Amino acid sequence: MPRFREFLSRFRPAGSPGAAVAGAVPADRSAELAAELQPVLALLDDSAREAAAVREAAARDAAERTRAAAEEADRTVRTARARAPRVREETAARLAGEADQETARADAAARSAVRELRERARERTPG
Repeated sequence: MPRFREFLSRFRPAGSPGAAVAGAVPADRSAELAAELQPVLALLDDSAREAAAVREAAARDAAERTRAAAEEADRTVRTARARAPRVREETAARLAGEADQETARADAAARSAVRELRERARERTPG
């Protein structure tokens, strides 16, 4: 229900200030506002359609990029799984080589320690 002030405002702008005029009609502010805003809002319709088209194009582009990224990820995973056995073999061979080198170094160190110990023992043992 309209408030009293709104009710009274319907009757005020019936004419220009001055003497009373016979047959004055209440002003229809909502119709005036609609007529005033309709051309401006009509211009916004084109912008709204353009914005909707841009959003749709962006959604299609995003879906295509997502699909392409999923395919690339799938290819990467398949490639990695195919290479995994070879990489494991290479790593095992490298580690075995490092272990062999470490064993050889330890063996050489042990032989050197044994030689030194025998030499010290000969020096300390009376003839």
